Amino acid sequence: MSVVFDFTFVPWFRSVAPYIHMHRGKTVVVGVTGEAIAAGKLPLIAQDLALIKSMGLRIVLVHGFRPQVNEQLMAKGHPAEFSHGMRVTDSVALDCAQEAAGQLRFEIEAAFSQGLPNTPMAGATVRVMSGNFITARPVGVIDGKDFLHSGLVRKVDAVGIASALDMGALVLLSPFGFSPTGEAFNLSMEDVATSCAIALQAEKLLLLTEFDGVHQDPLDTDTPIDTELPLMQAKQTLIELPKNENAPDLAFYLKHCIRACEGGVERSHILPFAEDGAILQEIYTHDGIGTMVVDEKLESLREATMDDVSAILALIEPFEQDGTMVKRDRNEIERDAGNYTIIEHDGVIFGCAALYPYPEERSGEMAALTVSPHSQAQGDGERLLKRIEQRARAMGLKQIFVLTTRTMHWFIKRGFAEAGTDALPPARRNKYNWDRRSKVLVKKL
Repeated sequence: MSVVFDFTFVPWFRSVAPYIHMHRGKTVVVGVTGEAIAAGKLPLIAQDLALIKSMGLRIVLVHGFRPQVNEQLMAKGHPAEFSHGMRVTDSVALDCAQEAAGQLRFEIEAAFSQGLPNTPMAGATVRVMSGNFITARPVGVIDGKDFLHSGLVRKVDAVGIASALDMGALVLLSPFGFSPTGEAFNLSMEDVATSCAIALQAEKLLLLTEFDGVHQDPLDTDTPIDTELPLMQAKQTLIELPKNENAPDLAFYLKHCIRACEGGVERSHILPFAEDGAILQEIYTHDGIGTMVVDEKLESLREATMDDVSAILALIEPFEQDGTMVKRDRNEIERDAGNYTIIEHDGVIFGCAALYPYPEERSGEMAALTVSPHSQAQGDGERLLKRIEQRARAMGLKQIFVLTTRTMHWFIKRGFAEAGTDALPPARRNKYNWDRRSKVLVKKL
């Protein structure tokens, strides 16, 4: 008897295979807010983390406990106090934090111990390991406010955590740290997760929060989510976001994502815990979900100006001469200078690409993608492609296409699919050079 699978299963499973291979053996730090646990999301989060662990990722899980501590304080009739986006932890709040942390660690370990048949946890073996991996220091007094037992991360025992990960364990951290004298400090989940990601030089920092992500207009939640923020753009956005001095907010999460990238973590993410499977979608799909802050050395990646035209011409000329590219004259490049993105270092331009939008068809052509022969195989072509994709998304385009005669496989490896000339916008189809017989490749955004 044959088994009939849903027809989408096989191509879908094959489509995620590159991401499984890409992330195997890599370390990710996942920060889960206490709000996510209070909303009942822990069982599903545990299932997803167990699944990605089975596919070879090394996981450090840091939990928050803000609402749980507030609930404990309320039960004791003691007010919760915040200032500068941090809790003021007096002796009562410290006791409540310890109680909340103990309860949450029990619940998290129980969630990873499940193995009922016909559930995603069936057959899973997840060993959870905790420890005194965090050394802390007091926040102290800020603007005359004594934060008492609130602290900041002073040091992360990266060697100890790495040893636990090497043993196959999932490392679980509570937002607590201890001073060399044994004093306990209440920390923020975000500080602990970010500090761990930097200390471990993790591939990703994932913050599972109450926010969908950063919107393209940070002040207008009706605008689409900005799925990818270059580090420099993220810093500018942080300036524009409103800040709540008395409680964590979107700016608070974005600040930690920026700090992680500045500390050597290439990707940091703000994900919505309300979206089922947000972690899986972010790791194993191309588009992901939420907002990703990415450090791609974008200080050298910018849009071109008229002053760059001569350098662009010099860069593409050898490729025009050998027939790889269509010849463009100076007037054309001067006219379209604003369409070009360039990579430069110490004032020398060694890569460029152009985007020509077709708004009515919500499509755009990426043209003149060029990297100097002296700088190839260093990922600059991919950085240019990603910036063109960012620009296209910002314009509301749903796809980009390229015409190529010699680099078809490079584009296919990066998500493009071959299409016929019918896939071109009519205005571009009318200009198609049938003598060159360029291949048309399309990528959905």
